[in-house]
Amino acid sequence: MTEILALLQNIAPLISKTELRRMSQVIFGMLVASGRITMLGLSRWTEKGGSYRTIQRHYYSSLPWKAIHWLFFRLKFLRPDDGYIVAADEVVASKAGKETHGLDRFFSGIQQRVISGLSFFALSLVNVREERSYPLQVTQALRSAEEKAASKAKKEAKKATPQTAEKRKRGRPKGSKNRSKEEVTLNPELLRIQAALKSLLTTIGDLLLLTYVVMDGHFGNYPSAYMVRQVGLHLISKMRWDAALYLPFEGEYKQPGPKPRYGAKIDIHNMAGKYLKETNVEDGLRTDIYQGQFLNKEFGFPLNVVIIVKTNLQTSAQAHVILFSTDLEQTYEKIIKFYSLRFQIEFNFRDAKQYWGLEDFMNVTEIAVTNAANLSLFMVNFSAALIEPFRKLNPDFSVLDLKSQYRGYRYASETIKMLPKKPDGILLAEIFQQIARLGAIHPVSQPVPYQ
Repeated sequence: MTEILALLQNIAPLISKTELRRMSQVIFGMLVASGRITMLGLSRWTEKGGSYRTIQRHYYSSLPWKAIHWLFFRLKFLRPDDGYIVAADEVVASKAGKETHGLDRFFSGIQQRVISGLSFFALSLVNVREERSYPLQVTQALRSAEEKAASKAKKEAKKATPQTAEKRKRGRPKGSKNRSKEEVTLNPELLRIQAALKSLLTTIGDLLLLTYVVMDGHFGNYPSAYMVRQVGLHLISKMRWDAALYLPFEGEYKQPGPKPRYGAKIDIHNMAGKYLKETNVEDGLRTDIYQGQFLNKEFGFPLNVVIIVKTNLQTSAQAHVILFSTDLEQTYEKIIKFYSLRFQIEFNFRDAKQYWGLEDFMNVTEIAVTNAANLSLFMVNFSAALIEPFRKLNPDFSVLDLKSQYRGYRYASETIKMLPKKPDGILLAEIFQQIARLGAIHPVSQPVPYQ
């Protein structure tokens, strides 16, 4: 418990002493609990001072989570020389009932279907050298009544369209006019993400120079790229496998009218040799990496495109991935590496759900839901700080080992209370250490001194 209080001193300037004590009890309960992380479940595992009412007060208190995430990260993990990128993604937690704040139907990537639950959009900083993600901001996705009505109307209109309706003729409809692609009207989802990005940049200030935002293929489109460029950052993402790419028009054009913008269409499986950057063969698969500045008719500006083509040398079957960056000077190695680092935020979501209650909490009010989600992702960073000294003794030490350590401490503490006379200090320390190692997969052989 002392090491928990010691780490929480990093955020002591942001919250009251009372709230600090409550948070220490909640965190201790999370580290010890073996079942679901709910307020009632935590109260069963905490020590004196961690009653259900105390935990309930913590969940229903307003906390400055943006400042808490940033201050803890800055004091414990920030290494400006390592280089950082921003990873952004959505996480959906399944929830039943009707009263939970923000309850709606969202697409779950794990279940590959639309489910009833809550959606949170998270931003994290990924340390490029360590290849590790640190969550810094969590905002709940709330759809307005207008958004829901528009989505419902669009779905009903699609169903009502007769299958045998006459198809539109080829060519441009009579009377249509050109539309400028330079400016885009952002939908509510992108406006929420843009506000979150601006908030993160304001919180970080001048301590870090951030250049890139990495997002998954859902955001591999022009409105998303336009949104990111508006906040002064570059987007790295993935395009659809069938995205049409074109060379810029470079030939002579003597006909009347404006000069064409698009040249020949790119054949991904028959790329010109001048775009080839790297080739390697491993386990019967040949990987060819191409890079070039290409155009897409949905985008208002050129893109720095990296195409990865894999060929099975026995069957000649091919598969490909199209990555892009809005930074035209970025190398293909960095585009590939930065996009692969995007997956680190998925590990944050996995830990938050598996160990820290993102999938378990049963709170329903806005403040309580906000606290539960933020606390779950705050514990991802907090547990990393707790694990750090253990990893110096055993590099394989994991979150399961950490929870086993604290659960063993809790069992030993309750057992010693029943003894008529407490053992001396040396024996007591050995008892705690031995019991704490019982359930560990990667135990440590000596006590860990916390700083």
